[in-house]
Amino acid sequence: MDYSTMSQEALQNNFNGAKKRHNLLVKEKLNLDLSRGKPSPEQLDLSMPLLNICNSTFSSPKGTDYRNYGYLDGVPELREVLAEILSVNKENVMIGGSNSLNLMYDVLSRAYCFGVCGQTPWCKLSEIKFICPVPGYDRHFTLLEQFGIQMISVPLNDNGPDMDLVEELVASDQNIKGMFCVPRFSNPTGIVYSDEVVTRLMNMKTLATDFRIFWDNAYFAHDLYPDAPKLKNVFCEENQNIDRFYMFVSTSKITFASGGISALVCSDKNFASMHKMLSAQTINYDKINQYAHAQFLQSPENLRLHMAKHAEILRPKFEIIISALREAFEGSTVVRWTEPKGGYFITITTLPKVAHRVIELCKKAGLKLTEAGCAHPLHRDDMDSTIRVAPSFAPMEELDLCAKVLVTSLEYATLEELCKK
Repeated sequence: MDYSTMSQEALQNNFNGAKKRHNLLVKEKLNLDLSRGKPSPEQLDLSMPLLNICNSTFSSPKGTDYRNYGYLDGVPELREVLAEILSVNKENVMIGGSNSLNLMYDVLSRAYCFGVCGQTPWCKLSEIKFICPVPGYDRHFTLLEQFGIQMISVPLNDNGPDMDLVEELVASDQNIKGMFCVPRFSNPTGIVYSDEVVTRLMNMKTLATDFRIFWDNAYFAHDLYPDAPKLKNVFCEENQNIDRFYMFVSTSKITFASGGISALVCSDKNFASMHKMLSAQTINYDKINQYAHAQFLQSPENLRLHMAKHAEILRPKFEIIISALREAFEGSTVVRWTEPKGGYFITITTLPKVAHRVIELCKKAGLKLTEAGCAHPLHRDDMDSTIRVAPSFAPMEELDLCAKVLVTSLEYATLEELCKK
């Protein structure tokens, strides 16, 4: 429905109808949740065979006992599997703990305390800045906020961050030390960086010689559809600035969210620096779990088959939400949404100063969404127009009702705003 063509009388009538429908939903005292992008129990069940491997296998075919100390960089079997899956060299893969956010925190902490590859520690600088494409991942912003790093918001377009602005910023300010990116099925919009954007990120001139891109490739294997777009590999011969990238991956949404593995991929120079500092931090991570994951994942083809099962569970959930949005707002100029080919999120863009009202109305009707502003640094969405929706965890039988509450609240808040004019 295109509200822009309606008279004020028609808008008021539609608002009255939306308000009535919302009041009826409130009376149902619902308890629904589309707030966090967590795997559902059905998805977690797909990886239960992994536990049998963990309980039965402790040694490699070469006789290495993984119950003991050693292998700081991770077991070779898993490094080889991930290297093949990610199309990188095994020697550039470092296995971490159960989630990649810990690795990001560690890498940022090392740069802050000790500097990047021998350069001045960031803690000794008067100012540190990071570029943050928005809408973006709230936990990246929380991490930067904890270190007191200034965040510079840059618009995230359909093909990636606004590169004209990014290139201008990094070329003119030596205090800009890094950038956080979720390049494939970006959290929360679901877009994939185009080859052109990735190439420009590789080639752009930076005033800071210790500039680093935190390449959070969280959804490298999380396709919903077979025709999902691919991401250009930054660890390729074409990249003359390979030291610029720290790539992070994990199996948190492949196997178990609390018991997966994470990995850091970086250049030889970065790897040597990380290895030296890691050796003071730990002797090794959980090698039994690493070896079990190597046997469970096995190969790119085996991973593809496993993730196709995830997609069979996730796809209908996304389609229910998107179909409801289409039915209510197809052709609308005041409500827009993304229709991602993978990942875990849908982003809705409302009229300015309306997003918080939608979330408030959803909450009143029993549907929990992530709070307004979550996709912006310091939770400051100046336009107040971004809503993140995560369909993955909600039971399938609740999705139609979730969509009904979401759409009704969107109609209510949008018409309420339009009727003020």
